[in-house]
Amino acid sequence: MSSKPIGIFDSGVGGLSIWREIHQLLPMESTIYLSDSKHAPYGPKGEKAIIDLSIKNTEWLINKGCKLIVVACNTATTNAINTLRKNYPLPFIGIEPAIKPAALQSKSKAIGILATKGTLGSQLFHKTSQLYSSDLLVIEQEGNGIVELIEDGALYSDEMKHLILSYLQPMLDAEIDCLVLGCTHYHFLTPILKQLLPAHVKIIDSGKAVARQTKKVLENTKLLNTTTVKKRNHFYTNGEKKVITSLLKSETAGITKIDF
Repeated sequence: MSSKPIGIFDSGVGGLSIWREIHQLLPMESTIYLSDSKHAPYGPKGEKAIIDLSIKNTEWLINKGCKLIVVACNTATTNAINTLRKNYPLPFIGIEPAIKPAALQSKSKAIGILATKGTLGSQLFHKTSQLYSSDLLVIEQEGNGIVELIEDGALYSDEMKHLILSYLQPMLDAEIDCLVLGCTHYHFLTPILKQLLPAHVKIIDSGKAVARQTKKVLENTKLLNTTTVKKRNHFYTNGEKKVITSLLKSETAGITKIDF
């Protein structure tokens, strides 16, 4: 089992930011990444639809022989991971907005959270937010349209920059000093955000924490790869291959278009 791949899925290409952190921390692990770009974004969809898509993705990765699955999507984690853990025997790693580190690091006691509707409206998000941000001013903003632009290959477009600035303005008015990125797609906005935010504002996402948790779970379940089998990193998408290719940049990888 230890030589089998780690499975990672997201509602599109956003989870590549999580894949990269896992790949850097665990270079001897093989991975299979599933980009469900056809159904992106998950955020506006209802809970049942999100659970159904997450089940479909999970069973596809299980059929590929994955030993552990990373739900590299905030919306899928907050809406579906409990169902997945109840119904499938392998370990699952989830991702949710990094509210706790933002709350601990904020000096102004004002933080911004940029996330999808599906994440901001979930019970898990509200529970986490209430636990760690009771003494903070929290500016929540739905990132409507961001995922679609990234999936369309328009990451660095003028339309994207104007959209981001409109979402940041209420946070800037509130003098936030931490911005939590509550969607894995948003990691790729970091260069734009650094241009638009004051230098002292910290941009916080969950990528490194997810990679560390993945390693911990693999160690605890005796699934960490200890073989000399050649590792493989393969990427599957039901969207356009060129979007994944542009975000992977120099990474050597096999990218396959699938009808899924």
